[in-house]
Amino acid sequence: MHSSQLNRYSYLRQHSLNLAAPLSAEDQCVQSMPDTSPTKWHLAHTSWFFENLVLLPFLPGYRVFDSSFAYLFNSYYEALGPRYPRLQRGLLTRPALSQVLAFRQHVDASMQQLLSNTDALNEQALALIELGMNHEQQHQELLLTDALHLLFCNPQLPAYNTNFTHPPAYGAELQWLAFDEGLTTIGRAVDQAGFSFDNETPKHQRFVQSFQMANRLVNCGEYLSFIQDGGYDNADLWLSEGRLQVQQNSWQCPLYWLAPGDPRSPSDHWQVFGLNGVQEIDLQAPVANLSFYEASAFAQWSGARLPTEFEWEIASAHTAMHDLHAQVWQWTRSAYEPYPGFMPATGAVREYNGKFMVGQQVLRGSSLATPEHHSRHTYRNFFPPAARWQFSGLRLAKDH
Repeated sequence: MHSSQLNRYSYLRQHSLNLAAPLSAEDQCVQSMPDTSPTKWHLAHTSWFFENLVLLPFLPGYRVFDSSFAYLFNSYYEALGPRYPRLQRGLLTRPALSQVLAFRQHVDASMQQLLSNTDALNEQALALIELGMNHEQQHQELLLTDALHLLFCNPQLPAYNTNFTHPPAYGAELQWLAFDEGLTTIGRAVDQAGFSFDNETPKHQRFVQSFQMANRLVNCGEYLSFIQDGGYDNADLWLSEGRLQVQQNSWQCPLYWLAPGDPRSPSDHWQVFGLNGVQEIDLQAPVANLSFYEASAFAQWSGARLPTEFEWEIASAHTAMHDLHAQVWQWTRSAYEPYPGFMPATGAVREYNGKFMVGQQVLRGSSLATPEHHSRHTYRNFFPPAARWQFSGLRLAKDH
C-alpha cells in the first residue's frame, strides 16, 4: 500500500472541505465575475480531475459517478471533450452541493482503492496522482480568493471567517541587496527529485546584469503615500494599457481597500476587507490585491522597477530576503513564456500550462492563501496584467 500517498491525498481532500465549510450552500453556488468560479465548482472540478485522469485509466472496473459531470466540470481540457461555458458556472444550481459532496466521497473511496492496489500504480499513475494533489492545492487557493471577491460584492461585507489570521510580516526598514552580473542557473531539471510543474522546466542558463533587490515587500503605508501623492492621477507613471484600466474602472486604491467615509463601512480611517472581514489597514502589512499595472506604476513612482522573474529567483537564495512566501504573490516584469527547451507533459495534461503562455505576467513567491508545502522558489504563477483579485503585491528592484 502506498500509505504516504494515501495519507497525503486524504489530508488534502479534507482540507478543501474545511476551507469551504465557512461558506453557505448559497455562497458556494455563486460566481461573482468571469475570472472566478463558485466554491461548489472547485470542489467538483478537482474530483473530476481524479476521476478522468487517474481513476478511469488506472482503476479496473471504475464506475463513473455521473456521466454528465464530464461536461459540467471540465475546465479547459480539449482532449477530454466539450465543456460547460466558464462564464456560466454560477448558473449551475444543479447538481446540488450535496450531490457534489457525494461525488467527492465516491472519488475518494475509489482513490483509496487505487492507492491500495500496487499492481495498478505504475510510474505514470503515480505522477498523475501527484499532479492531481498539487492541482487540488491550486484550487484551494483559488477557493479562498474567489470567495473573498464574492463576499466583497455583498454590501454587508460579511467575513469569510472572523478567526482567520494573517501571517506576521517583516516590518523593518527596507534594505537594498546587491547582486553581481553573470550566468546563473534558472528553473528545475526535468528529472529533478521532488514535484514541479512542467512550466518550471527545464533548468537552463541566463545571463543577468547586476541589480539590487529590496529585502522586503512594499507595505500598505508606502502604497498609501503613493495614493496621497496623486499616483493614480499621474499619467506619467502608468503604462498605456494600465492608464486605460484606471480610467475605465475608476481605480483609486487597491481592490478591497475602503477609503475614509465609504458608506459600506463608515470610518475616519482607511480600512481593508479581508478574509477576516473589515479591518483598519495595518500600514506595516504588505500591500495586496494590486494589478501588474498598479505595481509597475508604484515602482516608477518610487524611482525603482519591478524585478524580472530571473532576478527574483536569484535573490530568493539570499539569507537576508524576507517574506518570499506566505504573504503575497509578487509581480515581475517578465512575460509568461516557455523556458528554452520547454516540453509540455504528454497526454491530456499537456494542456495544463503551456497553452496559456501568451499575454500574461509571471508572479513569484506565494501568498497567505497558498497551502502549506505548495511553495518553492522556482514556482511560476501567471495572471493577466489587469488581474487584482489575487493576493498579489510587489517587491522593488533597481539596476545596480
